[in-house]
Amino acid sequence: MTRPSYPFSAIVGQEQLKMALLLAAVDWRLGVLLRGDKGAGKTTTARALAELLPKPARFVNLPIGVTEDRLLGGMNLSSMLKGEAALQHGLLSEANGGVLYVDEVNLLPDHLADMLLDAAATGVSTVEREGFSAEQEARFVLMGSMNPEEGQLRPQLLDRFALVVDVSVSGVAAERREVVERRIAYDANPNGFADAWLDEERDLQQRVIAARAKLPFVRLSSAMLDRISTIVCELGIVSLRADLAIARASCAQAALLGCEAVLEEHVDAVLPLALGHRTGRPPRPPQASATPPQSQRPEPPPDTEGKDPGGKAERRFSSQSMTMPELRWNADDGVSGENGARKGLAPGPVVRSRRTERPAELDLRTSVLEAVVQTGRPKPRLQDLYEKVREPLVGARFLFVVDSSGSHATRERMRVVKGAVAGLVERSLRRRDEVAVITFRGEAAEVLVEPTGDVATVLAALEYLPTGGRTPLSHALEMAQQFVTPETLLLLITDGRGNVPTRSDDAWSDALQAAAKIRCCALVIDTESSAQALGKTKDLAEAMGAELISLTAFEAGYDFPILLKKSAK
Repeated sequence: MTRPSYPFSAIVGQEQLKMALLLAAVDWRLGVLLRGDKGAGKTTTARALAELLPKPARFVNLPIGVTEDRLLGGMNLSSMLKGEAALQHGLLSEANGGVLYVDEVNLLPDHLADMLLDAAATGVSTVEREGFSAEQEARFVLMGSMNPEEGQLRPQLLDRFALVVDVSVSGVAAERREVVERRIAYDANPNGFADAWLDEERDLQQRVIAARAKLPFVRLSSAMLDRISTIVCELGIVSLRADLAIARASCAQAALLGCEAVLEEHVDAVLPLALGHRTGRPPRPPQASATPPQSQRPEPPPDTEGKDPGGKAERRFSSQSMTMPELRWNADDGVSGENGARKGLAPGPVVRSRRTERPAELDLRTSVLEAVVQTGRPKPRLQDLYEKVREPLVGARFLFVVDSSGSHATRERMRVVKGAVAGLVERSLRRRDEVAVITFRGEAAEVLVEPTGDVATVLAALEYLPTGGRTPLSHALEMAQQFVTPETLLLLITDGRGNVPTRSDDAWSDALQAAAKIRCCALVIDTESSAQALGKTKDLAEAMGAELISLTAFEAGYDFPILLKKSAK
């Protein structure tokens, strides 16, 4: 007997989450992204939604290791060997009328994510294989989930999700207890638990069905459209997908509530879901839509003074234009195969084929053509087989840990530091790579830029970074550990003069202990001047298993690519 899904009606709390999923159930074009804490019930709630959709409705779980052929569909192998062209349906087609759920969607390769979101927006999946073309209906409720600690979605992909819900575990003891009690009851007797919630589930399902029928007739007045557009413009959001998401979600909300027209309260209810993920970036300079050359960037406001936690005046310095080298490292760590795909992740796009008697992924068309050429029959032999070779997929995370303490205000050293970081970002960042920036000054470190592939955001945030105060080096290194992934390149830019302890009374000892816990490829850029050098950055680099290079080398025109190797720690 099939185990019933956990009832949607039995989900405790999580009102924003449930509302977003119900809106998507009414209008399948409202793709929903669930991001947040582990163990918050994202997958359980997603599975429960499928039971509310008109039957038959499938719940299709898209594995991260899916290939393009399995996602879109392709040629049927047995039919092709007989010389007949027949379509093998993909997961997008199989999810038609139901729910397509992508757990850890932030780890899905870009080219597959683009295909998935295109199908979700149009309701059609197009297959182009070996001269064979077909279209399949793919109208499904798209749901993705992710844990931001494992990396962010590219801004372009994040914008394609109409609604985003930040899911967190309840901090109220009584609510947590109720969640656990219900889950224990469900695990003990799934069928009995599902039967106990059957009436609520049927009522909710009827609401969804009725709302779907009512949706085409819900009126969205010009006044409501004006209100939506005004709100979006006031927030400085560029993408028109924001307006469309609010409009569609407002209509779905009105239909769920049985209203004939969209009212202000319907718009207000969906605004956090449609706009929260589109308004979280740091402010940009007016021309940040395209990254201008360093010499053309606007100067920040005149040096301003305020009090930092260390009690010393803060100042702001614009960056100095610098020519920086390209940073690369040897990623051969035993987890990547010849096709460059990490374990558990999907491979990249196909770039060529190669002959092999043991294909990891069979290139059917090339194999059959080779057999026809060699034998006149479309039945490949071992010597006729070819495999697909895919583009390597692993992207890098450049994690900059930048010392912006008062020592860098001396001789306006911070101008050079900012110029070095900006130059490294512009020279080294490639497609699929992302940048995160941690800065430290005063009494604590802070995340200046969360992981992002948006270079303009990083450069704008750096330009307005203040300088001054003490040097909480150990706190910065402890914070950096939270952002380290197997593909992280950490760049620590400091003079090594940490003077704010975190775990003992010895700030330097705390810094060395934190540095020894870093487990990724790393480079320490020493910002000390030779006249006052203490040499502490050398000890930091040794503790991290990192390479060390002086900032003065870059100032002198060092422009050779830097190839680093992963730490053997």
